[in-house]
Amino acid sequence: MRELTWRFGVSDMTIRRDIEALAAMNRLVRVHGGATRVDRAPRSVDEPGFQAKLTRERDEKAAIAAAAAALIAPGTAIGITAGTTTFQLTQHLLTVANLTVVTNSIPVASALSSAASNNLQVVITGGTLTRSNAIVGPLADSSLGGLHLDQLFMGVHGVDEVSGFTTPNLTEARTNQSFIQAAREVVIVADSTKWGLTGLGSIAPLSAASVLITDDGLGQEVRHVLEREISTVTVVPAG
Repeated sequence: MRELTWRFGVSDMTIRRDIEALAAMNRLVRVHGGATRVDRAPRSVDEPGFQAKLTRERDEKAAIAAAAAALIAPGTAIGITAGTTTFQLTQHLLTVANLTVVTNSIPVASALSSAASNNLQVVITGGTLTRSNAIVGPLADSSLGGLHLDQLFMGVHGVDEVSGFTTPNLTEARTNQSFIQAAREVVIVADSTKWGLTGLGSIAPLSAASVLITDDGLGQEVRHVLEREISTVTVVPAG
């Protein structure tokens, strides 16, 4: 957006109106920070693998994870869903006393299990593995049904004012809903590039989150949208 205002010598509002008009004619697709060609727009079923996503927005994810870890108290039971931002949480959990972690993420479980001790108990759900190394399906949903979590830390594919929190995988959406139902407090960790993306499957509306932690790549208008629906929106500086 800044590059366009500089190149054409006009205001942000003018560029925003022009993008909205072109999007209405299906000449381009609005994305975070500007627009892209229709043939390059993210599709609702796009699901990059874990390793591919791990290299994206590293600084932002690290800052978000550090802020999320500060919310975790000793002696609690937390849920951690699959994702590369939630994976960043693992390095902060090893010093939290008497912590129980319930997860459907293979990378999260592996990282924590290798250092597990009397202070850290790791519980892994059963189910079927996805491309993002998430364990999902009826077995996972059933195992979560009898649990009561103090907090849930959830990563998402997309965040949108209308669609809420979404994922490309329908089965993963249902398992994430089971996590939410088991949790007293839901903390969403999502970098600013997730805004405006919509996956095929709906997880929950924005109002389902107690806390959302993101980075300062979000504009002020978007923050106001999030703050209308979510009690606590924490914005961390990246880099």
